[in-house]
Formats: sequence, C-alpha cells, structure tokens
Amino acid sequence: MHRPGATMACNVFKFCTALRGLGSVMILMVLAIVGVTYYAVVVNNYGPVLFAAGGFSSLTAFGVLVLFHGLLFMLLWSYFSVVFTDPGNVPPSWRPVVDEEVGESIPLATIDFNNPILSVHQSTMVSDLGDPRKRFCRKCNQFKPPRCHHCSVCGRCILKMDHHCVWVVNCVGALNYKFFLLFLFYTFLETMLVTLSLLPHFIAFFNDGEIPGTPGMLATTFLTFVLNLAFTLSVLGFLIMHISLVIGNTTTIEAYEKRTNQKWRYDLGWRRNFEQVFGLDKKCWLIPTYSNDDLRRIPALHGLEYPAKPDVDAQDL
Repeated sequence: MHRPGATMACNVFKFCTALRGLGSVMILMVLAIVGVTYYAVVVNNYGPVLFAAGGFSSLTAFGVLVLFHGLLFMLLWSYFSVVFTDPGNVPPSWRPVVDEEVGESIPLATIDFNNPILSVHQSTMVSDLGDPRKRFCRKCNQFKPPRCHHCSVCGRCILKMDHHCVWVVNCVGALNYKFFLLFLFYTFLETMLVTLSLLPHFIAFFNDGEIPGTPGMLATTFLTFVLNLAFTLSVLGFLIMHISLVIGNTTTIEAYEKRTNQKWRYDLGWRRNFEQVFGLDKKCWLIPTYSNDDLRRIPALHGLEYPAKPDVDAQDL
C-alpha cells in the first residue's frame, strides 16, 4: 500500500541532499554580489568623484566611502564568522540530568506543548527510555540537550538550532546565532547605504540628460541599486523577526512548534534574554565574538544549559 508520508520523507531527503551540494556555490554568490556592489559604488561612482570633483562633492564621496568600507568589513567579518563557526555539537558523553524532586529533566519534549497524543516516533522513544522528558535522537543515537534539534542537511544534532541557512552554508545555532544576527544587521545597514547613495544615479538614469560613463557602467549601477533595494527590504523583515525571537528567548523552530498562548519557560525578560545571545560585555555586542568573562559567566552561550522560570514547570507548557 502506498503511504504519502513515505513519499514526503523521500522528497525531503532529496531536498536536503541538494542543499548539501550547494556548498561553496552560495558563498561565491555572496562574494559576487559584494564584488558587483563594490565596483558600482567605489569604482564607477564615488571613487572618481573623490579625486576629481573637489569641494562638497569630494567630502560627500569621502563620507560615503568611509561608511561603505566600514560596514563592508563588519558585514564580511560577521558573515564568515557564521560560516566557519560550528553552531554547536552535542558532546558524546552528555546525558540528561533529572531533578528527582521536581520530576522533570529536559524541556521541549513530548509534554512540552500540551499534546496528549504521542506520535509513533515519540511513543517508541518513551517505551525505550522510560521517561518521555528524556529526548533521544535515533539518527545520531544520542540524547538531545534542551532546545536541541536534528538538522537533516548537516546530518547531526545542533544545539539550540534556529534554522539551516543556505546563504551561510551552515546551521544557525547556539554558538553562532549572535554572529548571524550581526550579519543581518550589517547587511541591512550596508544595503541601505548603497541604495541611498545610488538613488541619485538611479533617478538620473531615467532623465533625458546625458549621463557620464559607458553603457556597462550604467547597467552595473542600475543592477546594483535594484539588488540592494531588494536586499534592504527583505533583510529588514528577517531582522525584525529575529529581534522579536531574541526578546522572547525563542528560536525559529520553537516559535513554529509552540502555541502562541503558552507560557514559555525560557522567557526571563527581554534583558536577560538578550544577554543569553549577546553577553554582558557591551564592548562585544556589535562584533562577532564574546569576551572570556561572558563565556565563563553565562552557561547559555555554550548551548547546553538554559535557566528557566522557577514558577513554570513542564506540566504548564
């Protein structure tokens, strides 16, 4: 008998395999977009103005170029930090610790979302382990810490997994989520700067007057403006979404899974939620790194331990 679920699982597997094959192609695409933007802004437009115009025009060009290169540096630093930072693996020796008095262990398990009906996979998990609150990944053959999920693209469990991002060819998880947010932030600022700086050239493109430059230069400027405008609007939406997730101390996966009217045990207030992602050291908030003090004082930055509200137990979720 044909089962639709089996077909769907097969299709998802093929999709995940295709994502693995993208590899460095997406990185090259990002670098190509950066290269085209650099050529349009620096080589075609504001570079020549800086050395030729003089007066206020040169001063404006100098300001645009300084901001452009500064934001570009931070964008690339954040981007490659996401690409090359492991989002967080489950240590082979990790085991769930059960509080015998409270009677709970790992959140986000079978009973976390008030679902009285166990799936076939969950029922098997309960019968094997004897405790539905102990989360176990059959693909990795290991226990799963709180907020950990298995990524079919990476083929492993990711600590505090948010999602798998094809643009960075990596999972976004506990250890690189801050870097991903900074990548979005600096991408938004950079693309907005490029859009505003090329807007006069874009308007002049449709005027009847003569525009200096070859047709290739004009086409590059036009394409760069359209691309950066599109990225500005799209990245702004993602940035707003992830800011709301940080404020509520949740991830994209958790926001999709849990009910909107549920108490969320990890929501400790916007300030403490923010600190679990960006740390306490204000000097490191806008750069893709953590201070040693924050790594020592905030266990959540390592992706294995997350403080929860003492007045919210698993039965309330």
